[in-house]
Amino acid sequence: MQEYINIEDGVVPSVCSLDCPDQCGLLIHKKEGKIVKIEGDPEHPVTKGNICNKVRNMGERIYDQKRIKTPLKRIGEKGEGKFHPISWQEAIETITNHWKKLISNEGSESILPYSFYGNMGNINAEGMDRRFFHRLGSSQLDRSICSVAGSKGYSYTMGGSYGTDPEEMTETKLFIMWGINAVSTNMHQMTIAQRAKKNGAKIVVIDVHKNQTGRMADWFIPILPGTDGALALGIMHVLYKEKLVNRSFLKEYTVGYEELEEHVKNYDPQMVSDITGVSVEDIYTLARMYGETSPSMIRIGNGLQHHDNGGMIVRTIACLPALTGQWALKGGGALKSNSAYLAHNTKALQRPDLMKKQTRTINMNQLGKALLETEEPIRSLFIYGSNPAVVTPDANKVREGLAREDLFTVVHDLFLTETAMFADIVLPATSAFENTDFYTSYWHNYIHLQEPVISSFGESKSNTEVFRLLAHAMGYDEQAFKDSDEELIQQALSNLSNPYLPDKCHEKLKIDRYLKASTSDLLKNLNTPSGKIELFSKKMELDGYPGLPTYIPLLEETDFPFQYVPGPNHNFLNSTFSNNEKHIKLEKAPKLFMNQHDADKRGIEDGTVVRIWNDRGECELSVSVGNQVLPGVVVSQGLWSDLTGKKHLVNSLTPDRVSDMGGGATFFSGRVNVEVINQKEMV
Repeated sequence: MQEYINIEDGVVPSVCSLDCPDQCGLLIHKKEGKIVKIEGDPEHPVTKGNICNKVRNMGERIYDQKRIKTPLKRIGEKGEGKFHPISWQEAIETITNHWKKLISNEGSESILPYSFYGNMGNINAEGMDRRFFHRLGSSQLDRSICSVAGSKGYSYTMGGSYGTDPEEMTETKLFIMWGINAVSTNMHQMTIAQRAKKNGAKIVVIDVHKNQTGRMADWFIPILPGTDGALALGIMHVLYKEKLVNRSFLKEYTVGYEELEEHVKNYDPQMVSDITGVSVEDIYTLARMYGETSPSMIRIGNGLQHHDNGGMIVRTIACLPALTGQWALKGGGALKSNSAYLAHNTKALQRPDLMKKQTRTINMNQLGKALLETEEPIRSLFIYGSNPAVVTPDANKVREGLAREDLFTVVHDLFLTETAMFADIVLPATSAFENTDFYTSYWHNYIHLQEPVISSFGESKSNTEVFRLLAHAMGYDEQAFKDSDEELIQQALSNLSNPYLPDKCHEKLKIDRYLKASTSDLLKNLNTPSGKIELFSKKMELDGYPGLPTYIPLLEETDFPFQYVPGPNHNFLNSTFSNNEKHIKLEKAPKLFMNQHDADKRGIEDGTVVRIWNDRGECELSVSVGNQVLPGVVVSQGLWSDLTGKKHLVNSLTPDRVSDMGGGATFFSGRVNVEVINQKEMV
């Protein structure tokens, strides 16, 4: 599977590896063996040749002069960033010798892997690495930082991550973009909505911040953070009260609709308005629009679940399409994630059977707490596909833990990230364009095969290569650690229990490069206990939650006047690209959005540099004053690098509490204070 590497000059197919719903088909232009241009593949059935600036400028990231070319060993203090080059042999021997001593002296659970989906390739993100750490018997990582709370909540209603097929949304007449800045984080969703708009569709955006998506909407509805569940219940109240529900659909395809009708009488529009900041008039108008327009589709965003009550918020919104029978209509329903349509054989890929005994599991959102624990401490970290010094909640606590001299840390990455500055050993990683892998979208319904299009940069190695080397050095001789990348893909796509993927999936991918999962008969295949859409969930009651969708307020952090939401920006993806000059220039500078009323009360003018702080930390940003957010709310965008010494570490402010469901992150449920710094210039 090396044919595209050997093309020196020409255009070769590829797929975007970023942790983004769109997962675009790409065409890579090569000259003298190097990438000179990246464009979208116009023949891709969903993305149709349109791509974002992130991947369009990926070539500059791949050939960035700051990219690591060889393994490195720390020679200075932790965090100082002083390293010298070493060989791969020395690096592997150093790591495994250290681990063998740790296992002998303190046990294998003193070692912890920390990773996420900096590269969405399945075998590099969750293949040989999982096999290795299962066999090692290390502590396991609960990878719950992103979507777990909402996925859990949605599953209580719908039985899994199944939603509307984006290719059917040309029929949609009402799009509700709820808590998603689709222009920046799911651009093809917005493209589809705009195409449908030419045929009379309306676009409504509900969000805490009037971002680019909100500015493009037919109607933008600002809402107070963490109150979206109350708004959904208020809409249900009006739908039932004004007989806008589809009772024949409810009777055939749902359970609990009568109990729900009685329950939502408690959520009258005035009470909901007091909670959400949405006017009574707007609640009625929105509910009637939703009840009278078909087909309608709710795009449920990622941000909603990053609250103390995030799982219940998504569970509640997921009930709405059933009330008006949208699931029976082409282009109707909701979409939080479609990942279940493309589910592969994770047991065959990850091999949990290699684990000889059950070990402890550590929630990745509480890494700082875990690193500072003195009983049965973590003594070694292996970090890949993630940058926890920037992306993890309560980041100052994380950095305090990373700075421990008795913590042996290995980082496998393309760059000397903020996290890598604390490493003892740094290993150079390949980019996705240098790997063999397969990709599964969590928005559209296509699976993609990726073959390498360029040779490895310097001495960089893929995740699968590194863990084969580590397994060999540890003396693990099982066949599981000798499987090639192609064999890993074959195993992941064989013996599937997923009825939506075709037989001989791998063979077909090698011919066609991407293929679509079937999405038909969703209502006949729901994986809920009842086999129906569960408006009332007995399983939720057994799990300790209310069985009916219920508004539960956020935990109150006293003494801080502003609800703080650190959302994504347009040109970074989490911390990826935040250290690349091209993307920094495109994004310009970090800002804090504040309501005019709040700014006037505090004597803050547009462009003023302010200190944002709470008990966890502080950062400094310039303020954009206006009406983009409601009073009492401040919003920033993007995870900016602080390697320059500027105080831009927004996750120093975020709580490491976990959400109501699945142990998810609560990035958006923190509170802060804001005060003027005596200067008026951009940070």
